[in-house]
Amino acid sequence: MVKIISCKSLGKQPVYDIGVVEDHNFLLANQTVASNCFNKSHSTAYAYVTYQTAYLKANYPVEYMTALLTASSDSQDKVEKYRENCQKMGIDVEPPDINRSQKDFTPIGDHILFGLSAVKNLGEGAIDNILRTRNEEGQFESLPDFCCRVDLRVVNRRALETLIYCGAFDKVQSNRNQLINDLDLVISWAQKRAKEKETGQLNIFDLVVNTTENKANNNSDFEQAPSSPPMADFPLPKRLKLEKEHLGFYVSEHPLQSVKKAAQILSPINLSELENQKSKYRVSAVVMVNEVKKIVTKAGKDMAFLTLEDISGQSEGVVFSDAYERIKDLLVEDQRLIIWGKVDRRDEKVQLIVEDVEIIEDVKMLMIKLTSQQAVNQGLQQNLKRILLQHSGDKTKAKIPVIAVIGTGNQQKFVRFGQTYWVQNESTAITSLEKAEFVVYSSSLIPS
Repeated sequence: MVKIISCKSLGKQPVYDIGVVEDHNFLLANQTVASNCFNKSHSTAYAYVTYQTAYLKANYPVEYMTALLTASSDSQDKVEKYRENCQKMGIDVEPPDINRSQKDFTPIGDHILFGLSAVKNLGEGAIDNILRTRNEEGQFESLPDFCCRVDLRVVNRRALETLIYCGAFDKVQSNRNQLINDLDLVISWAQKRAKEKETGQLNIFDLVVNTTENKANNNSDFEQAPSSPPMADFPLPKRLKLEKEHLGFYVSEHPLQSVKKAAQILSPINLSELENQKSKYRVSAVVMVNEVKKIVTKAGKDMAFLTLEDISGQSEGVVFSDAYERIKDLLVEDQRLIIWGKVDRRDEKVQLIVEDVEIIEDVKMLMIKLTSQQAVNQGLQQNLKRILLQHSGDKTKAKIPVIAVIGTGNQQKFVRFGQTYWVQNESTAITSLEKAEFVVYSSSLIPS
């Protein structure tokens, strides 16, 4: 409610108010204006726009998400958010490509091709130069070919580095480490060629008319470009880390993608699902540590704030003093972990109180083989649960999941026991189960 300070007549004006049949006055007896006097035509327009966007998203999802990504190409946070939405909708966003990408994001079948306008360190001038050169002279065959044909005063070294690290040259040369090490040599060589052309000092290959039959001659010229000694590509973790540093997020692959299917057997939640969980509810999740910020409390004890990430998004984590002392050695940036903790809501923000962690490669599982007949035997089930409960003990320390393997061959099924039945020590649990004539073995979550 607001109080009227003064009034001024504007004479007769056209007014559009949808849904009100009779005369009305929103001025109340106490000289205040009712809060529901917002023009209904405004909300009607919003409703119509909502209907249109919902229709487009339902019937043209690839085109709709392409438009959202293009409209948000100047905001890394928004691009990442919409890219994650694409992932949930089953739409693959392909990495940038120097021979296919346009300025904007482009729908290609049921995929979306990354737009150059969303690549960091690549200005409007550089994008226009690359596209104009490609359209007029054809696709780029190699890094030397690219550097010789674009204007290196516009497409500078920083832009070239970003294009290499984010995967834009992968279809031409997939070894990003080799390209980065060749870059200085190739730039210097290309600049020298450009100066020779400007001064008329053309080499024999430049004198060849660039016709279809002579294209092989020009390619052979580019093959003479200098290069550093052959070297292996970056290991996948480093390759993806550099990709994120230069693009702002992962686009070719996520570091947790390789463990996604294996980790699902633990039935952890995604970080994007934290908001749907009740406060103080104990959850587990497979994550990667992006940042560790250690602080000292007023009591002089160490604790930490974490930035956690999985394929679905990011979340904040808090590690209080007692837990921090136990797990601090595992809290390392870029470490892949399975974490256990409780959902916490403070200041309208959801975070995770981390109580325990384990390196994902070190996670063990207890596999119990059962026939179809054993799986439906109530007496055997009760005996199995009793033994598992004996070895679970303190639920906060029981971190070894138990999986029932039912049947054999193509008919084999995996059934995960709830965390109530997870055990603390695999060796002693196996001994007890074998005494009860169960077939049981230990298995790594991520095979080596």
